[in-house]
Amino acid sequence: MTDRCLCKQIDQAQIARTLEEKPADELVLSLSEFFKVFGDPTRLKIIYLLTRHELCVADISTLVGMQQSAVSHQLKILRMSRLVKTRKEGVTTYYSLDDDHVRSLYQIALDHTNEGMAH
Repeated sequence: MTDRCLCKQIDQAQIARTLEEKPADELVLSLSEFFKVFGDPTRLKIIYLLTRHELCVADISTLVGMQQSAVSHQLKILRMSRLVKTRKEGVTTYYSLDDDHVRSLYQIALDHTNEGMAH
């Protein structure tokens, strides 16, 4: 009995290169945690809003229809995951997406999901 798949023979050099280039387990774990954070409906609503405008907790709370304390909790998770950043103006804290990667990931996921719903 052989350990190799009989349906396709992959070049040994390709196998070696693939294994050499694979992400470290620690990185895969971090990526998994990232997608868990990105996978919450409330956080996705907040991310959507922040793709449109920089907002304070009160504005986000009104727009998502949740208590400010619940929104603050979600924003803390988003901040700790580096999806959202803050800016202080006087006593008000404004939230925005951490960078364009977050906006791009959101948009790509939205486009992909919309395509799937069209079929």
